[in-house]
Amino acid sequence: MNQTLTTPTSPSSASPNSASPHAASAHSAWAPSRGDHATPSAPPRIAIIGASWHGDIVGQGIESLRKELARGGVPAEHVQTFTVPGAFEIPLHAQRLALGGHFDAIVAVAFVVNGGIYRHEFVSAAVIDGLMRVQLDSDVPVFSAVLTPRDFHETEEHQQFFLAHFVKKGAEVANACLQTLRALASLPMH
Repeated sequence: MNQTLTTPTSPSSASPNSASPHAASAHSAWAPSRGDHATPSAPPRIAIIGASWHGDIVGQGIESLRKELARGGVPAEHVQTFTVPGAFEIPLHAQRLALGGHFDAIVAVAFVVNGGIYRHEFVSAAVIDGLMRVQLDSDVPVFSAVLTPRDFHETEEHQQFFLAHFVKKGAEVANACLQTLRALASLPMH
């Protein structure tokens, strides 16, 4: 398996003034979605899979995601980041991680752009379909910050816009992950 483990981001780098509205109940109702990982005293273990294409932009999303998870009570040592070549490789990696039973949730982060041959629409559809299948087949929640803009040009204006946009999307997907894990904890196991 081709993976790169990224060094965890320090939770102390999160600004106390930018706490999410979900941080206050961070440790309440943690329960396992698979295996015995998350408990009321142990926050969930979360895998992040990031594509290396447009790594500067994707990296902004991953950094924001990690910071928001930390604000939500998930310590850095409970979050592992894996790097794959591109978005198309994410679903298989997600499946292996989900079936391994070591993670309570998986988050995919990628930037799929139009290279002029319309392949991006097929790639993004295949990735999202694959992630949904992994989630439903494994019972491990899988979240997507795999974004496909209608237009992207490698200009300074577009670079700056999407760098900022991925910061926002990283925080949003982190909050969706935490909210979903709490909601699933209240449901009966099958």
